[in-house]
Amino acid sequence: MKRIAVFLMAWLALGLAQKGELRLFIWSEYIDPAILQAFTQKYGYRVRMDLYESNEEMIAKLQAGGVSQYDIIVPSDFYVPSIIQLGLVQPLNHAKIPNLKNLDDKFKNPPFDPGNRYSAAYQWGTTGLIFRKDKVAKPDSWAVLFKDPKAPFILMDSPREMLGNALRYLGYSVNTKNPKEVQAAGQLLLQAKKSRYFLGFEGGVGGKNRVVAGAATYAVVYNGDAVKAADENPGKVEFTLPKEGATLWVDSLMIPAKAPNPEAAHLFINFILDAKVGAQLSNFNRYATPNRAALPYIRPEDRKNPAIYPSPEVMKRSEFILDLGKDNRIYDEVWTAVKSR
Repeated sequence: MKRIAVFLMAWLALGLAQKGELRLFIWSEYIDPAILQAFTQKYGYRVRMDLYESNEEMIAKLQAGGVSQYDIIVPSDFYVPSIIQLGLVQPLNHAKIPNLKNLDDKFKNPPFDPGNRYSAAYQWGTTGLIFRKDKVAKPDSWAVLFKDPKAPFILMDSPREMLGNALRYLGYSVNTKNPKEVQAAGQLLLQAKKSRYFLGFEGGVGGKNRVVAGAATYAVVYNGDAVKAADENPGKVEFTLPKEGATLWVDSLMIPAKAPNPEAAHLFINFILDAKVGAQLSNFNRYATPNRAALPYIRPEDRKNPAIYPSPEVMKRSEFILDLGKDNRIYDEVWTAVKSR
């Protein structure tokens, strides 16, 4: 009897696997594998995952044919308008995503995608400093990178976020359209590059990994990566948001324009927006959830952790990065100069 049961389970599993495939293009270390297994078990679609370390890398892959290879992408908020304008994504069918109602009000009608026509919020967070607490005192300012560095450091390989934090240090908005202010931020980064302590630019989890390994003392990183690293390396590393403030971001789920399996893509978005799945996602990633229905299931210690859910005072000093339309070129030109010199 047991043999028959095992055979039936194997047959059912094979039938599920044959239903189809969902191709996910996502940042590295950004989803609990158990969530993907649960999705496959519930809907029968096997998930195939490819990884990227920057928005620019993701967009380049889409433009090189990936738009017809992937079913789900996870870009940052300030890239969403450009992705839509380039025709790289398709509108969402809200009738197939009833769990959109679970999003917190501030994520239901974002300025970068009014009405969530093309996107649904996935996670949100900050960029700040991870540092070796066993080597240096807790920094309270971006000055440890921009004024007089005294220890090895890594800068984030992301133009708007890195320039944005330099702008905050200078007392300017991360969304300024004043060329002189952006150029001043660029000069600050060039000055940092000339330091003998500068170890390079890293995307994704690269900076965090080098600090954990002891190769760097400071790195500009995403908060969730740093929080996980701090838990895994107690006494060695910590995350902080400098007193000048920092950049805030929202990553969203979107469906490429020629996705091979849009039906599975809609199921996946709705699955992620389930209250308990949304909590599982944030409990794994250590990023803040945009899912209001998920909050009761978030670990209490994470809800109270200011590195994940910043205090109102820190939020006042920080800013979400906005798409600036034609004025994006100011940042592009300054960043190109920073990277090429």
